[in-house]
Amino acid sequence: MNEFLTWLLDTVQSVDPVVRTLLAGIAIMLETSVLVGLFVPGDTVVIIAATAVASPLEAVVLGIAVVIGALVGESIGFWLGRFLGPKIHHSALGRRIGEANWNRSERYLRRRGGPAIFISRFLPVLHSLVPLTVGMSGFRYGRFLAWTVPACVIWAALYITVASLAAGTYRELADQLHYAGYIFVGIILVFIALVFLAKKLLERAERRHLAEEDESTAPALGDRIVPDDVKD
Repeated sequence: MNEFLTWLLDTVQSVDPVVRTLLAGIAIMLETSVLVGLFVPGDTVVIIAATAVASPLEAVVLGIAVVIGALVGESIGFWLGRFLGPKIHHSALGRRIGEANWNRSERYLRRRGGPAIFISRFLPVLHSLVPLTVGMSGFRYGRFLAWTVPACVIWAALYITVASLAAGTYRELADQLHYAGYIFVGIILVFIALVFLAKKLLERAERRHLAEEDESTAPALGDRIVPDDVKD
């Protein structure tokens, strides 16, 4: 296990730091973009890139790149929603996303407002769909950024910190413990399990805001009542 894991981590670390950082930023940009966000495992790419972090400066630079990538992807979703939202909704892509997911995203934004933007960053499917829904809703772009930037920073810091610490711990123990590789894998698996559990708990806590309603009485998205301080 140690030999294979050392080879794998060394292979990732042998990639130019600039290239690793750009790839992580692009991957997370694609993940948060509504066009491909449901199909690109950006978080996995970020974890892999973070295992090669060799200094606090590299971690900070990677974090900045991931946050910028996330904001670019979400901004793409926002502006697509602003200008092309209804067309995307009724396109082949919109049908693939599913009417249930569209309704869920619209309900959540209508009921929670700004906090829905922050919280959705940590919820499956919604983290890609909510920016598009926000763009269709009348939220100002500045207010959108004010809610999504802190969420992106927290997300990036969490993933990069855990992955880099796990890899660093492994490298320190690899020559002393023959089962150091299992410790590394265990840390990553526990982290993934905790993230999954946290998402489920968060989804459960938000259940009443996500629950279905009588859609016949719900206003269309273009007619949603949005507070005056967040409208264009």
